Amino acid sequence: MVKSLGPLIGLGAVYLFFCLWAGEPFYSSFNRVTVLTQSVIVAAGALGMTLVIISGGIDLSVGSVIALSTVVVARLLEGGASPWTAAFSGIAVGALCGAANGLLITRLRLVPFIITLGTLLVFRGAATGIAHEQKIDAPITWLNDMLAKFPEPAWLIVAPGVWLTVLLAVVVALLLRNTILGRHIYAIGSNENAARICGVRVGLTKFYIYTLGGLLTGFAGLMQFSRLTVGDPTAARGMELDIIAAVVIGGGSLQGGEGTVVGSLAGAMLMAVIRNGLSMQGVPSWVQDVLTGSIIVAAVAIDRLRHRQKAD
Repeated sequence: MVKSLGPLIGLGAVYLFFCLWAGEPFYSSFNRVTVLTQSVIVAAGALGMTLVIISGGIDLSVGSVIALSTVVVARLLEGGASPWTAAFSGIAVGALCGAANGLLITRLRLVPFIITLGTLLVFRGAATGIAHEQKIDAPITWLNDMLAKFPEPAWLIVAPGVWLTVLLAVVVALLLRNTILGRHIYAIGSNENAARICGVRVGLTKFYIYTLGGLLTGFAGLMQFSRLTVGDPTAARGMELDIIAAVVIGGGSLQGGEGTVVGSLAGAMLMAVIRNGLSMQGVPSWVQDVLTGSIIVAAVAIDRLRHRQKAD
């Protein structure tokens, strides 16, 4: 119980620290909404990465997939497509990228790190090619309001993108807890050989995992477009590290078999709180990077130490 509440306790402690340090400007209702909005893209990507990491995999291409999705959405809007068509196409592109990763990993039987390191460059290159090496200015539509800090109607309180991310989080949590696929994901991450012996179709399940992960990353790309309002092939560069960090900080194990949706969301929120609080206090961005990196290293070290203690 303490382990599952750990990420939430850590988030609460960090939030309280900045409330005391930065004062009222930090815990104001406006800034709370700002932090929630800023965390959406990483949180959405972390939902897909949670599935991948629980299964014992990794996906380094998510930042490039996000960029590719934003470019596809912007290009379709520029060409006169409806916002609905552009939105679903951007998400579908993410799912196709995830399916490609899953197919390559299962067919070539190479470690996900190598495959997704390669597709990171492939998807980024595709985004650059579609955009003709420049930003795509898309016409203004309701997609631009998905991450608006002052949503319409006002009773939404927070941006529609926040509510959609929460809804997706509930769906992913139910998938992990209440479906055969969810149990197979944990089984593969805990012991792939044992899962195979027990009748789990490991290759097919991994294909599903990476496809679902890509679909959720495509949604993150749609949110990125809403935030930028343009299709930028250079967007989300390095964001794969933030997304992986959110899952690890939230209790996900890079060795597989462990991780929760609540933990991953708490990890994404914790990173958003830290960046927001430090920026508000005028701390240089390089210090923020050092602190975030240190937190990641600490989280991985704690996870490794815990596994060693279990083995002993």
